[in-house]
Amino acid sequence: MLKNHRRSALGILMSWIPLLAFPAWGDEAPVLYAGAAIADITPPLGELVVGGFVPFPADEIHDPLHARCLVLDDGKTRIAIVICDNLGITRSVYDEARALISKNSKIPADHILMAATHTHSATRAHEPKYKPKMVAGIAAAVNTAIQNLTPAKIAWGGVNESSEVFNRRWHVSNPELARNPFGGVDTVRMNPPRANAALLKPAGPIDPEVSFLSVQTTKGHPLALLANYSLHYVGGVNKGDVSADYFAIFSQQIKKLLGADSVTPPFVGMMSNGTSGDINNINFRDGNARRYDRYEKMTEVANKVAGRVNEAHSQLQFNTHVKVGSLTRELTLTMRKPTPEIKAWFREVMAQPEDAEKFHRYERTYAARVQKLDEGPKEITVPLQVLRIGDLAIAAIPFETFAEIGLKIKDKSPFADTFTIELANDSRGYLPTPRQHELGGYETWMGTNRVQLDASELITKTILDMMKKLHEN
Repeated sequence: MLKNHRRSALGILMSWIPLLAFPAWGDEAPVLYAGAAIADITPPLGELVVGGFVPFPADEIHDPLHARCLVLDDGKTRIAIVICDNLGITRSVYDEARALISKNSKIPADHILMAATHTHSATRAHEPKYKPKMVAGIAAAVNTAIQNLTPAKIAWGGVNESSEVFNRRWHVSNPELARNPFGGVDTVRMNPPRANAALLKPAGPIDPEVSFLSVQTTKGHPLALLANYSLHYVGGVNKGDVSADYFAIFSQQIKKLLGADSVTPPFVGMMSNGTSGDINNINFRDGNARRYDRYEKMTEVANKVAGRVNEAHSQLQFNTHVKVGSLTRELTLTMRKPTPEIKAWFREVMAQPEDAEKFHRYERTYAARVQKLDEGPKEITVPLQVLRIGDLAIAAIPFETFAEIGLKIKDKSPFADTFTIELANDSRGYLPTPRQHELGGYETWMGTNRVQLDASELITKTILDMMKKLHEN
């Protein structure tokens, strides 16, 4: 049992004075103020839906996309968390929103955690037609949440729901299933055929915990709930549909279960993506899985997870006063570059006619990706962040992060409770561990993963150092 599963529920009551400049406390206990808000960030039709190898135009808005925000202030420090319905948002978009928020709200730019949910039914946030709406929506969510600040109390906890998460990387015995675009054969296969005789065992663990943070007014009215689950996405949408996937359905369902349909200000449910870079919703051992209608499976998952959170929520204790804080660091990583052998392989690939028999179906795709890496910068700087809310730590990593990384951070964290939000503050591709790089598979391929092979170790060490510093202060 991991350390962070010890305390299925920890409650804290916090408070502060709702002014931008706070007076001395004297003998009075500080009061927590909290505010939440939601803003529309639905893209225009015609923008390209991304998430697969071949983007296609959005031609239907099945359900709107949103930026959902929670602001907390303990009277000395103010922090914000913004969860956006998008596949992955580049730092330039977040930085524009941060500048606008900072100017209007006095909240420090490095005290705002922004992340994408990783729905595969959204469009690129940085495209010229869409970027202004995305930036304005994020800023509006934060600024409105600040306007909604009210005396509040807070609690957090966690509950396991293992039935909907599966490691999607499998050791396989058939080399034909494990070919890669570089002319070689891997040890593992991402998303192998279900119930195939060649399936041996999953290549890594899952994290079954649903972590959550609940905020109420001091009178006990629900204000916001932020959950975190390490499940990539569910999917099952019509081609061309824009949808927020199970993340939005969870947010609506937890609102109903908590009886928050008609509270003022409006309750905001939020689901963030945990460390799910190698996790999805497919049971690969099950060869008899029934077929679901469009949107049926994501609804089933969201409702099940919301039900489990609601059960655990009833056991929370909302107690007194905690510190909030934020720490951000920049980490420089080396970019991967192709070897002479890889370059020679792709020269051979590109010299063949497009309709020639292929060693791997995506070899031409990866030829372009590898060339882009070869022509690109030698290193990048990525933002890492840790929020502190009492004895809860929230890590923010700008990659699609493998589950075992999140589990290690939980286990080594100095805080009693910890979870990680991935694709936070930037979007930089997959983050496998060095051990997973040795096994190969889609998430480790150059062009899917772009940074040095030990990046996960450097990131984990930096996050844990930041947690230690926050915990000591």
